[in-house]
Amino acid sequence: MRDDNLLLDGYLDHLRVEKGLAARSVEAYAGDLVRFAVHVRQSGKTLATVDNGDVAAWLVALSQAGISARAQARKLSALRGFFKFLLQERQVTADPTALIQGPKLPRKLPHVLSFEEVETLLAAPDRATPRGLRDHVMIQLLYASGLRVSELVGLKMSDIDLDSSLVSVLGKGSKRRLVPFGEVARDALVEYLREVRPRWGAKGESQHLFITERGRGMTRQGFWKLLGRYARTAGIDKPISPHKLRHSFATHLLERGADLRSVQTMLGHADISTTQVYTHVTTEHLKAAHARFHPRG
Repeated sequence: MRDDNLLLDGYLDHLRVEKGLAARSVEAYAGDLVRFAVHVRQSGKTLATVDNGDVAAWLVALSQAGISARAQARKLSALRGFFKFLLQERQVTADPTALIQGPKLPRKLPHVLSFEEVETLLAAPDRATPRGLRDHVMIQLLYASGLRVSELVGLKMSDIDLDSSLVSVLGKGSKRRLVPFGEVARDALVEYLREVRPRWGAKGESQHLFITERGRGMTRQGFWKLLGRYARTAGIDKPISPHKLRHSFATHLLERGADLRSVQTMLGHADISTTQVYTHVTTEHLKAAHARFHPRG
């Protein structure tokens, strides 16, 4: 058990320090790996003596426990990263996940808002009030730049370049990227920075771009709640989340002719295959239009 703990601690430190993963991500990896260690320990094995049969048996056990194929794939991915690290560190002589095939996953297309629904959502906050103006600007910037909600609420004053209409984003793996946000979002942001931010900012010392009436930085949970409230006000009856606006950002760009590489860069995807899911969304959009309007559709 002690040896297992040493291996796990070494890998988790690697994720924190060298990979720069967020605390929540490291905790998720830790949970999956600890549960796997407990499973193999019941067979008298340690993490250093695991073979591919142990990994296959674990996947079977997960399936029998009703764990979804997507969750199984995530847990297997955590194992692959762990044993790849152990192999590089010469803690094991073979990777027991190398010959393991993960569960087949149905392609899950992201759900998006139509452009008209986005417009209705943006019009929901009362811009005549300080809170309504801030909320409008946050939704506007999220849709204009495709940021993750954690990236949005984590923005500092110094991350915004109003002259160039660019935002510097600290994304996954502590990697920075520059994302344009356009003139419409810029004009709304200028109004917020002129009318609201100085008044609320005087109550605290937060360097966050988006703050509360008490001068504190906005939270992810706070933004989720206000977005849901404005969606109901706008009469949008489909489930909504900050990530749905990110999906909508990417899909609407591709529908209007943006190239995939540019969208990949703006979203901060390390692998273009992650971005390619949006091409399937736009293809479905084209097929639906053909079926609806072609005389032999």
